[in-house]
Amino acid sequence: MTSAVLTETVAPGVLQITMNRPERKNALDRASYLGLIAAFAAAEADADIRAILVTGTGGCFTSGNDIRDFAASADDGARVAMDFLGAISTATKPVVAAVEGFAVGIGTTMLLHCDLAFAGAGAMFRMPFVTLGLCPEGASSYLLPLAAGSKRAAELLMLGESFGPQAALEAGLLNAVLAEGKALEAALDKAKALAALPPQSVALTKMLLKRGQAASVAETLITEARHFGERLRSAEAQAAFAAFLKR
Repeated sequence: MTSAVLTETVAPGVLQITMNRPERKNALDRASYLGLIAAFAAAEADADIRAILVTGTGGCFTSGNDIRDFAASADDGARVAMDFLGAISTATKPVVAAVEGFAVGIGTTMLLHCDLAFAGAGAMFRMPFVTLGLCPEGASSYLLPLAAGSKRAAELLMLGESFGPQAALEAGLLNAVLAEGKALEAALDKAKALAALPPQSVALTKMLLKRGQAASVAETLITEARHFGERLRSAEAQAAFAAFLKR
């Protein structure tokens, strides 16, 4: 059986974590989240790993939560998603993302926890929480206004419309937009550069950059998760899920 998450040391000190369900556009089910959590834990525990590179296979980052899996096990699905968000938001080593194709839902919000992020020109982003009868997750209700401004954050989170890589760049979700298919190359270059630097200095710099927000991010993750769980059981969400699955 093919693993939902692949890990490989792709350069000295660089662990690549690849979401690997191409037949589902790398939609994240319970196995995917458990694989991501394990991969981040392994990277944190391995002194030889100095940078983490996150990407997706098949020309797609991730289409977000697997709605079929989520609808079948809402509480457990929300719990493992929350555990993954806890892992990526508290990672002490630099995290670099390479985005091609779709980055939907948590595929977009996880970028707020990556230290660097790069996307190909064909990437498409969306946070369709409200359209699915849900609410923001991943501390996006706190971090996105800081990065994009309150008006732009409200537009992206409340309307849930798709937006392209240039808009993602302007919203502070990305460092750069590359030619289609070139995001991984750019991200790997930066990950290798980070891995070559003094690791304690890199970790300290990351901690200092995040320390002013760490408590608020942790509190927002918990608050959002509580409301998200309630929304999962709501009639609005169940109707939205049923309509989605019919399509």
